[in-house]
Amino acid sequence: MLGSIYAMVAVALTLSIGVLRFLNFSIPGLFMIGGMAMWALVRSGMPWPLAAGAALIAGAVGSLVVERFTWRWMRSAQDFVPLVSSMAFLLLFEHLAVIYWGSELRTLPVLFGNADWRIAGLVVSLPQLAGLLCSIALIWALTLVLARTRLGRGLRTIAEDSDTALLLGVDINRIVPVVFLIGGLFAAFAGLIFALNYRQVHPFMGEVVGLKGISAMIVGGMGNVWGSIAGGLIIGLVEAMYFINLALGFYFITAVASTVAG
Repeated sequence: MLGSIYAMVAVALTLSIGVLRFLNFSIPGLFMIGGMAMWALVRSGMPWPLAAGAALIAGAVGSLVVERFTWRWMRSAQDFVPLVSSMAFLLLFEHLAVIYWGSELRTLPVLFGNADWRIAGLVVSLPQLAGLLCSIALIWALTLVLARTRLGRGLRTIAEDSDTALLLGVDINRIVPVVFLIGGLFAAFAGLIFALNYRQVHPFMGEVVGLKGISAMIVGGMGNVWGSIAGGLIIGLVEAMYFINLALGFYFITAVASTVAG
């Protein structure tokens, strides 16, 4: 499950660096907005499907604000300027959340009850399985859009050379906000899936996930969507195996200590 979350964050980062040639550091903040908005709206009594939709809208709006004040205003500046301004938005989002909700760890109520399958002694969480399937479906839909639509052709042209794209009649001012919109939706969706499944959110929850998303993007190849997905799944699998081995080691030590004491 963590692997699919890392993969979605990595895809959001990959779209930014692959098409626009800058690393959008506001993505972890948009991840946090998705999770914190989900918690706040559910706590206010809103049904969770409506809360999920509103959290996605909040992430999309936040991403369009970032586009307006980073790329559109500063695209003619030096390359590092949009990167630094996107980092400023990450700090802004986090500290606005601290001011409004506080810095404490917040817990979502149990929304799905005992929604688990038990197969041959294994416990499969249905919410986590649903989140994984939704992540795969969204990423697959994105690859189809990039490969088979006019929008996808425009994005690929901008990624190759923005000046050539202008000569070919590609409306950059219309297409680039779509890149930010898709990235914001992916990041916010990853945040609300994290909140629904792990039921814990806080204003700085995006930082660690963002670092692992960057790692996944690097492992899978910079600018490669499917490589980013593979990188996220690999990092999630390695992390899960580490915790499993840690737990097995703890139980082994406990068993040995009990045997010796007995």
